[in-house]
Amino acid sequence: MKKSFLLLFIIFFTGISLDAQTKDLRYQPKENVEITHPEWSKNATIYEVNVRQYTPEGTFKAFENHLPRLKKMGVDIIWLMPIHPIGVQNRKGTLGSYYSVKDFYGINSEFGTMKDFQHLVDKIHAMGMYVIIDWVGNHSAWDNSLATQHPDWYTKTREGNFQPTPWYDWGDVIDFDYDNPDLRKYMTEALKYWVKETNIDGYRADVAGFIPTDFWENARQELDLIKTGIYVGRVGEP
Repeated sequence: MKKSFLLLFIIFFTGISLDAQTKDLRYQPKENVEITHPEWSKNATIYEVNVRQYTPEGTFKAFENHLPRLKKMGVDIIWLMPIHPIGVQNRKGTLGSYYSVKDFYGINSEFGTMKDFQHLVDKIHAMGMYVIIDWVGNHSAWDNSLATQHPDWYTKTREGNFQPTPWYDWGDVIDFDYDNPDLRKYMTEALKYWVKETNIDGYRADVAGFIPTDFWENARQELDLIKTGIYVGRVGEP
């Protein structure tokens, strides 16, 4: 009786430990991964859209009027450049770069509201096209709240200061550290949020090569649990 109880105790508590460890491993770096792409993304025509400059109004609503023409052209996938609020601190020019993201969960108010964006996605789908959005996972704006709430999620100079991504003139952004599992989890949850809330079909991954491939592989697996056939990949980048 004592042996049976002891065996049951070991199995039960070992199971909990292994389960917790497995969940944590989703966000740990891995050496080897396998990449697959959904069938609908193969041999498809992708059309990139700069919402701010596409129409005089520079809004989601104004862009909707162009969808019939794009459909007639044979476009299969609408790729929207970043739709998130742009950082103010150290921004370039008066308007700033889309790729300096101030809030990964927010909508750039210049373009419209979340409801406007959801309506655009629904209309694209109703016309038989897919929609992906630009995802800037490698870095954030200097004034993104993550910089103050989680400074350990960023790479640092030898002096311990935030730093732009090396090799490029990207002084308006600071570089994330993907060795940190908590950052990986946050970014994965943010990716899942937009699929859940707006029903987009995937992401064009900005400077994807600067982010570990195993992060993308795990993110794809978690996204596929929400919506089968999610696209995550590089587009329009050397």
